[in-house]
Amino acid sequence: MATQRVLFLCTGNSARSQMGEALLHRYAGEQFEVHSAGLEPKGINPYTIRVMDEVGIDIRGQHSKSTREYMGRMFFHYLITVCSDADKNCPQALWAQGGKKLHWPFDDPAVVEGSDEEKLAKFREVRDQIAARVQSWIAELEVV
Repeated sequence: MATQRVLFLCTGNSARSQMGEALLHRYAGEQFEVHSAGLEPKGINPYTIRVMDEVGIDIRGQHSKSTREYMGRMFFHYLITVCSDADKNCPQALWAQGGKKLHWPFDDPAVVEGSDEEKLAKFREVRDQIAARVQSWIAELEVV
């Protein structure tokens, strides 16, 4: 199969889409060119870095990006929205030229209030949900 270009999209590009990018790259990076972006990028949440470190994935080389970096410059075979806001407001130009738009809703771990351990627990939960969904999608596509 030829390399497929994938964009994970959320509102802030601080947690869920960053995790999706890193996890797909980890599990099937040779089959995909993986990117992430946000409608209103906010920078990578420090908890995202911490929970990805826990599973041996260093995302310090990634950065928060706007959809404007990709508009009219890149075609995506798959656009995967990971929040309802991104699903509802994503620019159609990112995928409309024959690509497929998928919606995988996950809770936003960045809105959780509480102790450090409570926040980490939510980030871990979402990371694990995204990892499971990425792996099942790869299996569906029969990529690996």
